[in-house]
Amino acid sequence: MRFALVPPVPVLGGPPPAGSRVEMLPLLLLLLCLLMLLLPLAVLRRRRPQDAGLSRLVHLQHRVARGALCWAAAWQQKRLAQSTLHAGQSQQRALRRCLQGAQGPRCPTDISTFRNHLPLAKANQVQEKESWGQLLPPTANQYRGEASLQATLLGLAALNKAYPEVLAPRGTARVTLTSPWPYPLPWPWYALGQVSPAGAKDPRALLLEALRSPGLRALEAGTAVELLDIFLGLEADGEELAEAIAAGNPGASLPRRAAELREALEQGSRGLALRLWPKLQVVVTLDAGGQAEAVAALGALWCQGLAFFSPAYAASGGVMGLSLWPEQPHGLYLLPPGAPFIELLPLKEGAREEAAPTILLAEAQKGKEYELVLTDHASLTRCCLGDVVQVVGAYHQCPVVKFICRLGQILSVRGEDTGENVFSEALSRAVGQWPGAKLLDHSCVESSILDSSEGSAPHYEVFVALKGLRNLSEENRDKLDHCLQEASAHYKSLRFRGSVGPAQVHLVGPGAFRELRAALAACPSAPFPPEMPRVLRQRRLVQCLQRRVLS
Repeated sequence: MRFALVPPVPVLGGPPPAGSRVEMLPLLLLLLCLLMLLLPLAVLRRRRPQDAGLSRLVHLQHRVARGALCWAAAWQQKRLAQSTLHAGQSQQRALRRCLQGAQGPRCPTDISTFRNHLPLAKANQVQEKESWGQLLPPTANQYRGEASLQATLLGLAALNKAYPEVLAPRGTARVTLTSPWPYPLPWPWYALGQVSPAGAKDPRALLLEALRSPGLRALEAGTAVELLDIFLGLEADGEELAEAIAAGNPGASLPRRAAELREALEQGSRGLALRLWPKLQVVVTLDAGGQAEAVAALGALWCQGLAFFSPAYAASGGVMGLSLWPEQPHGLYLLPPGAPFIELLPLKEGAREEAAPTILLAEAQKGKEYELVLTDHASLTRCCLGDVVQVVGAYHQCPVVKFICRLGQILSVRGEDTGENVFSEALSRAVGQWPGAKLLDHSCVESSILDSSEGSAPHYEVFVALKGLRNLSEENRDKLDHCLQEASAHYKSLRFRGSVGPAQVHLVGPGAFRELRAALAACPSAPFPPEMPRVLRQRRLVQCLQRRVLS
């Protein structure tokens, strides 16, 4: 690849001793020893909260935990630098590890044989996500490998370099049950100042603990859409939360903090996070499919003025990309050459080239778009993920990319193939013409799934959640169809001939998309972490939104 290298990620401390070859087991043993050392301190802290001498123990615990993470991050940085300098060899080793345990004549021995023996699994766009649940069972265990640990440690290193006070005692709070870190390490988290209660199983308890801590530097949530739900819930239940804080449920009574919460909510959504936590610097969420709208809404309203950071981009097959540069625009990721084994399938005009072979990471070209192909170690399946990336730079021999869209999220009622990115851009332009409106979420469905095209041409049914607008006029609804015609010549041609009817827009009330996400999470084949679908294929899911339609 011939383009500028992205600077290496800084580490929390100095590099490990020269020539050291540390494997996963020694690192885990070190962390285990430190855990055994510091657990008694944590117990003392809970039992004697008023002991003046306890603060020294807490600071010692913090220093030891920080030192352990410094060392571990430096170790991972060295491994990443070595693997990306020789990406081809690293991918060959990753393939061998992926194939360990495979038996019989189907087991290939090198990349060329591997490609010949295992053709790409090309599910069609309608069945892609459904079959994916069989090809790669989405379990949390997929995130407990080396790539997840690497993403967590290097993400912490990068975050600490950009925002040194984030790892200060009581500097961070998580407000969702899920964590943005692909490889959660509960002990270092609390030793480094997490204010979230250990073992909490109620999102309300997490939010209350965060609200009781005005000195937060970082706010964590599993994904951006989950954080969006938290802020919407905070506005809806603000008085109830303020009463709980004033009454000391849980913890000590904090009437002054309750008054601050009420005052902050009275001033509206915009800038709410900084009014609640004046020292807040960054919001940490895990990036996955369908999160861009939530990030945009949070950045424009509740989290205005704050930076956003994601330690990784994750799909249902595992950690796909590492985020090493908090100071860069949100959404740039390094594709690492280790496990899981990733190939790139060249795209032509946003579509797969049937005869095109896949390439390795070192062969990627700047400005080109590719679909990610992941090899499943369990069933030896080379599956096209549907996630499309564009190469924007390089880190040694590996590409730095931004994620563009998902091929499985395509609308097509007459073969027009309106992609996720095309539709989202058209919808964003349309909402920009609706006075006072801010888009929070949306999903679409083809009219044939709902049998809503009887007596009319097939069309798109669009469900939107908005802030600042409680009713949609016919003029506003028509603007989306005009924007779609401007974005897609094929769609415009079909509309002109009458083969496709105008898009039907429905405004849904509060909680509609939260209910949809709950229904998605209840599905046995739901991806982990949850990807937000923009095109719904099942009527039962669409009914979650239909029940909440306001206009």
